[in-house]
Amino acid sequence: MLTLFGMLIILFGIVTLVTKPLFKTSALLQWFTTRRSLQIILVGIVMSIVTGTFFYAEPGTAYAVQYPWGGQKAVFRQGIHTKMWGRLIPLQFELPIKYVIPSQEHGLGEQSEYANVDEAKYWAFSDAVKARIATSVVISINTEDEMQFLSVADRNKTEKNLIRSRIIPNIDQSIKNTCKLMDAQDYISGQASDFDRFFKDQLENGMYVLEEYVHSEQKDIIGDSSTVRTVVNKESKQKRFRIKIKDGKPIREAGNSLKAYGLTVVQAVVTEIDWETTFDKRLQLQKEEVAQTQLEKQQAEREFYRAQKEKARGEAEKAAERARLEKEQIQKTIAAETEAKVAEFNLVKEKKQFEVEKFKAQSKKVAADAEAYQNAKLVSAGLTPQERAEWDYKTSVGVARELKELRLPEIFIEGSDSKNSDNTLLESLIGAELAKTMIEKSTEK
Repeated sequence: MLTLFGMLIILFGIVTLVTKPLFKTSALLQWFTTRRSLQIILVGIVMSIVTGTFFYAEPGTAYAVQYPWGGQKAVFRQGIHTKMWGRLIPLQFELPIKYVIPSQEHGLGEQSEYANVDEAKYWAFSDAVKARIATSVVISINTEDEMQFLSVADRNKTEKNLIRSRIIPNIDQSIKNTCKLMDAQDYISGQASDFDRFFKDQLENGMYVLEEYVHSEQKDIIGDSSTVRTVVNKESKQKRFRIKIKDGKPIREAGNSLKAYGLTVVQAVVTEIDWETTFDKRLQLQKEEVAQTQLEKQQAEREFYRAQKEKARGEAEKAAERARLEKEQIQKTIAAETEAKVAEFNLVKEKKQFEVEKFKAQSKKVAADAEAYQNAKLVSAGLTPQERAEWDYKTSVGVARELKELRLPEIFIEGSDSKNSDNTLLESLIGAELAKTMIEKSTEK
């Protein structure tokens, strides 16, 4: 700009120098003397020399300086630098490119000299629904590799040409490919984030190679039964597009990437979508039908879970009854086992008691036999008169003790017709009297 201004000053000085002899009567030209004209030409030459030798680098802008003799250099720092009448190609560090949906009141909105703003275009999704897609993209140039930066600047000449011929076509192709990957219905159903991800990935790393395939919808599952989901879009379309994959990675178109120009995608998002009118109407109908479908689905789920609840309650009651019966069975079994064990224990106890009593009886018998044997030996051996008197005394005392405890009847009647019976009765009475006398004697002693 300053160089052009210097050239104009030089041209003005030459004009005043040449036209003064022709218009001698002009008062204005009389002021421009030959000396002053030469001074004006000299000032223009100085300004042209100075402005052609140096330039001021603005902050946030990179410059490619191309010298008249063929050399070039890159300037990434702000300040005054030499250019030696060379050509400058300025490029911003970050290039904002926006697609905006115009409004009736503000048009494309507020403009900026540092941003490239265009009107959003219509794009068709996989289900042929069209929409204007507003995007905001920020591209960063490579300020680390000087040679790559100079190559990009040399091939594109200007920043505007770089945006129009390289960046915007890539943005358009990325939007177009991404729209093919999903229906408009898919976008509004939760795949908006996938749209942004596919859009940015293609813009930075290259366009996907797409392939067609036949899509079949799966049925929604409610509980353990299946129902067919109500679809508002009833167009008979089966062909869909998907990313072609090889070795687990997407196949991309060769030579169609901003990365090849040293450009990095800082931001690439969809800010707004303006659907066509027919889809807006269909979308409203769909919202109503989706709400009705969700209501019916919730009712079906509620009925399913109510049935499950009743089934669980029946199982719980069945388990409780089974537990009660098993408890009673266990109690009866334990009682029977206890009774059997007690009977078995009692039988063992009786057997042991029987054996004890048996051994006691045997012991008594052995003791009695021993005593009888001893007495028999004593009798057979013969006793002295003193021992016999003592033996008789002990015997009589023992007999008396037994007879004392014996209660005889006061009256004794025995019926018999024979003579022997009379004798027996008499003998009995005599014996009784004798026994009574012996008791009295023993008592007196």
